[in-house]
Amino acid sequence: MIDRQLPQERLELIWALAYGAALLFLLRLVNLQVLNAGHYREIAEKNRTQVIAQAAPRGRIFSSDDVALATSKPSFSLIYFPGQAKTNAELDRMARALAKPLGADYDDLRKAVYRAAAREKPVRLAENLPPKIMLALSELKALYPGIDIIVEARRYYPFGAYLSHLMGYIGKMDARDWAALSKDKSYSMDSRLGKAGLEKTYERELKGKDGGIYLEVDSRGKLNRVLESRKWVPGADIFLTIDSKAQAAAEAGLKKSVSGKGAVVALDPRNGRVLAFASAPDYDPNMFVLSGSEREGLPAGKVLPEFNVALQGTYPPGSIFKIVTAAAILESGRVSPAERVVCPGYYDAGSRVFKCWDKKGHGSVDFIEGLAKSCDVYFYVEGQRAGPLNIEKYARAFRLGKTSGIALPDEKPGNVFGPTARAAKKSYWFIGDTLNLAIGQGETLMTPMQAAGEIAAVANGGTFYRPYYVDRIVKSDGQQVYKGGPEVMSRADLKPSTWQLIREGLRSVVEEGTGQAARIEGAEIYGKTGTAQNPHGKDHAWFVCYATVGGQPSRVAVAVLVEHGEHGASAAAPIAKAVIEAVLREDLKKPAAAPAPAQAAPQPAKEAM
Repeated sequence: MIDRQLPQERLELIWALAYGAALLFLLRLVNLQVLNAGHYREIAEKNRTQVIAQAAPRGRIFSSDDVALATSKPSFSLIYFPGQAKTNAELDRMARALAKPLGADYDDLRKAVYRAAAREKPVRLAENLPPKIMLALSELKALYPGIDIIVEARRYYPFGAYLSHLMGYIGKMDARDWAALSKDKSYSMDSRLGKAGLEKTYERELKGKDGGIYLEVDSRGKLNRVLESRKWVPGADIFLTIDSKAQAAAEAGLKKSVSGKGAVVALDPRNGRVLAFASAPDYDPNMFVLSGSEREGLPAGKVLPEFNVALQGTYPPGSIFKIVTAAAILESGRVSPAERVVCPGYYDAGSRVFKCWDKKGHGSVDFIEGLAKSCDVYFYVEGQRAGPLNIEKYARAFRLGKTSGIALPDEKPGNVFGPTARAAKKSYWFIGDTLNLAIGQGETLMTPMQAAGEIAAVANGGTFYRPYYVDRIVKSDGQQVYKGGPEVMSRADLKPSTWQLIREGLRSVVEEGTGQAARIEGAEIYGKTGTAQNPHGKDHAWFVCYATVGGQPSRVAVAVLVEHGEHGASAAAPIAKAVIEAVLREDLKKPAAAPAPAQAAPQPAKEAM
């Protein structure tokens, strides 16, 4: 007889495998029904529903005086919802009827409609429809069931190119954006997002919560019915530090300049607030949200001037660098400010003669007169005594070669010219290099933003604040989520007597020197003109200045660059004057405590190199 009973060990193994399988099944069940229930529920819901997103209004952007610089306005999109089966002839008639008001290609539109009908999935046929076209399409809705118009929010800049290089623009998501944001459920492939300027920097704050039309589909993805329409939530509003009138004055000045190219940056020396930020040529950010029909008549392939001169343009500073050289001269302890230098209109360096900008010469000048008249010979002589290493040291103290730290992309650091870099390259440093360094020529490069930081530091006694342009950010429910404020980046530590002498020299520049075009009745203006040699064309014009009223701390410092402007006195100083008058408009209206002495009308002066 055959024993058919299984051995006890084998039976126990079978039961162990059964218990193990049951345990695995139980664990899988717990994972599906408890631990990841929400995830799988979401997947199931997505399989059951489709969403046609409705873009939420981006947060508004306001100037410091509450002028709306960026808003949203209604935008209409045309959606086709396939319903009951239609014949090809009916679809053809619908596509032909829609093509004319849309200005779209009939064949392309017909293919889109056919595709939607075959898949029984809704399709967006057009977006950003102007009101005129939208009204024409509204009449077709009654004739062709399934056609619908939905309202979305579209970015709008009421003043066009105004403040464009700070504001930036928005655009459709591209492959690079999608790679970075694909895991963010608030974005889809057809989302629009910030591409430049503060629109890009503050994308998360400005973006609202999109709404949408939720559709029920069957297991094959075919449309059953519209479930609901969810309302959007607007993005947070941003309030800038920009003074709208000062900004307008800066932009108007650049547009009227000889070249129409350049930059203006105005800062509050007390804290680093950006009061004006202009770069020319500029562009209209509305161009990036135009629909196909709105682009008709525009030049094909037009390249918009996105280059930000204020942050990315690097130029020889010319005579505005003499502020740095002046600090090096006085701090060296080797030069007395009362010491006089005779300027015959040139300086003989032995192997080469270096000219002063005034060929007739300035005669005998001391420190104040040398700065006021921007005498190159004075700075040649005393710059050598201070030494190139000393000048380079104070160039770095004034943050040349470093970015300002403003929250905008692609800022350039400029370039510090001095013996240190030459030594690192095991190259020679010549006397001519020292002479060029002393007057801001050679390889020294500055951006208009750096120039604004330089003159603001003179105004406040050496503090470099991080420039900031956002005062506060407020959500749509009124909650303030951010408040801007001063942040010290570094300090240029000079003796009080040095600051005082530099200020006296800058005051003389405006009162009796090359900067008389910047004089303002009722205000004390401290400034420096400059002309930067340009091997590629006409010289560039600089002017930097700050202003005080009634002995109070300065509230505004301005740097102006006019490309190919030739003379800072005539090309750049009047723009700075207009910006200062705009910032101090209320202070200048107040009656003076005592009658001010009569001032002679400003006389045109020749310009220093």
